[in-house]
Amino acid sequence: MRNADIRRLDREILATQKKLDAVRRGEWWPLNGSERRAMARSLAAGGYKVARGRSAGREEQRMDATGSSAEMRLSAELTALHGERQRLMTEAARDKAAKKSSGWF
Repeated sequence: MRNADIRRLDREILATQKKLDAVRRGEWWPLNGSERRAMARSLAAGGYKVARGRSAGREEQRMDATGSSAEMRLSAELTALHGERQRLMTEAARDKAAKKSSGWF
């Protein structure tokens, strides 16, 4: 069971890394619902302001801030997944050493 857990975590780590790379490239698909809504609101408001001949600087800053917060969220998730993987690896090694010392082969 432990190897299955480690493989599952490895898949989640890869998926999260792909999401983080996509966010860094400016893609929206890895964003959660509230982040997507914030980006859409800023995009719509910025487009409206540009159509009226005004600057959309504040909306651009909001979009950048939303992208940065998504990047921080995914980075924290990735760090947590790595920590959990390390914990499972340590447990598996401890169990293996205990079995070996008790005569189980």
